[in-house]
Amino acid sequence: MNPAVGLAAFLGVALATAAIGFYGLRISRTTGDFYVASRTVRPWWNASAIGGEYLSAASFLGVAGLILLTGTDALWFPVGYTAGYLMLLLFVAAPLRRSGAYTIPDFTEARLQSKAVRRVTSLVVVAVGWLYIVPQLHGAGLTIRISTGLPSWVGSIAVIVVVCLTVVAGGMRSITFVQAFQYWLKLTALAVPVVFLLMHQADAGMPALADASSNPTGLPAAGLYQTVSLLVALLFGTLGLPHVLVRFYTNPDGQSARRTTLIVLGLLSVFYLFPTASGLLGRVFAPELARNGQPDALVLLLPGKLLGGVPGDLLSALVVAGAFAAFLSTTSGLVVSLAGVISQDLLGGSVRGFRVAALLAAVVPLSFSFTTDSTALAGSVGLVFAFTASTICPVLLLGIWWRGLSDTGAIAGMLTGAVLCGGALVASTFMGSSVAPGWLAQPAAWTVPAAFGVMILVSRATKHRIPGTVTRLMTRLHVPERPLASERPLATKRQLR
Repeated sequence: MNPAVGLAAFLGVALATAAIGFYGLRISRTTGDFYVASRTVRPWWNASAIGGEYLSAASFLGVAGLILLTGTDALWFPVGYTAGYLMLLLFVAAPLRRSGAYTIPDFTEARLQSKAVRRVTSLVVVAVGWLYIVPQLHGAGLTIRISTGLPSWVGSIAVIVVVCLTVVAGGMRSITFVQAFQYWLKLTALAVPVVFLLMHQADAGMPALADASSNPTGLPAAGLYQTVSLLVALLFGTLGLPHVLVRFYTNPDGQSARRTTLIVLGLLSVFYLFPTASGLLGRVFAPELARNGQPDALVLLLPGKLLGGVPGDLLSALVVAGAFAAFLSTTSGLVVSLAGVISQDLLGGSVRGFRVAALLAAVVPLSFSFTTDSTALAGSVGLVFAFTASTICPVLLLGIWWRGLSDTGAIAGMLTGAVLCGGALVASTFMGSSVAPGWLAQPAAWTVPAAFGVMILVSRATKHRIPGTVTRLMTRLHVPERPLASERPLATKRQLR
């Protein structure tokens, strides 16, 4: 790839992102604008923005890379990523919007009337957000190195700088415009090259894809346990992603939140057709990338390999632009959600506090990215899903649907999930992926039930800790809301300044 083309593509996305973000600044004035876009985002806008922030480095680069590595075994990733939104539609979207909260810790504090629950939830949300940002920065480093020849750290720093500028400038309202634009850019950046490559290879006599389920690297195929555990992680982990959940607070009402989720299901289903097609093309035309340790670079290198010349450079530039849109949109969504939590708990909940918290939320994972490395983006993000499914998901589902949840049970369940899942992931990392047993490398199948079980058992043993306001709060969560003008936020949240 011509380095000048790659650099121009990145600069174009960065400038477009900054321009749209500063447009949002013109209409971001109040605290509500910065935290939840004043709850006025309509379903199509919000669905596009959710697609923008959810389709991360793992989706844009990692899915195709895993299909290149393991064939049909990797198809569970796009299936799980998409099906998680069906769980959101059925169990979370509307009740969470009706809660009137600004953040997940707001919700757990209001539901359980406990400051301690809020503090534990805040710590878990921040940990999840930082863990999720690191793979985005690895993806940015990979892309800048492949497309321009510059050091990897340039890509990581560039993403953080652009994200900080847009988030600090306009908060959630500004980021909504940016992420909606970036979803459609990402879809175009994958769809157009795939269509052109398929047409080109059809004219040239494209070989059959009969070996799509083969394994050119010799890696062991995923067994039944690993597949089930992966699906548990992706289905339940989606329900606890802080940057996804915070977007439902921006809808005008619960009905809009449900409609938003339905649209997201359609957008994700269309998007994942194209990284899947790229992975299958790579298995036929670029299997050497799997053998030389560059599977995540497949989407970036395939146009130049199959077309070459000016057409290859133009399609490569489009892919690079889409890749940076993926890193920017997901990172900005995570920074917004973390800034909301950090600023309310530590910095008073003001607009100035939000801006300071956004800088803190971005800089810390940047330092982690310099000391770590990832060569399997979809797999590393899948481990974050496992951690989220073992911590935030149980307290969210039980808080919405079970009136017997107590604050002691919620804390015990979250800590159990964090210790078990976190310990398993650390142990498997030190042992190495080729040595670690499957139950450590993919722990969700047993850590998620353990977290739910502890949460339920401890809650039953501490029934006296169930708040007396539970009936009123559960009614609010599950009864369709009145007109927006009469809405009031849950009472226990600190008044934002």
